[in-house]
Amino acid sequence: MILSTTSTVAGKEASETIGICRGSTVRARNIGRDIFAGIKNIVGGEIEEYTKLQAQSREQALQRMVKDAERLGADAVINVRFTTSMVMQGAAEMLAYGTAVKLK
Repeated sequence: MILSTTSTVAGKEASETIGICRGSTVRARNIGRDIFAGIKNIVGGEIEEYTKLQAQSREQALQRMVKDAERLGADAVINVRFTTSMVMQGAAEMLAYGTAVKLK
């Protein structure tokens, strides 16, 4: 599966636009991460536990988007984007979405 953040794939031409494909995950913080994050908040620096959590969330959302595109019969996903939103206190959704296309 070819993924692109642009509206085209270099050297390829889209022959058909299939539609929107998406993948999402909702992740919650845990008490262990919150304790370390609280300490980092006092002394400063990157909160690595949250960075890892966000990276895992992005990868899972991306893989789910690819599976959705495959289900639709796409060869590529163009205009790939990520967005996040708070679902409840301590839990957020990571959404990956794009346009599923067939290539010539």
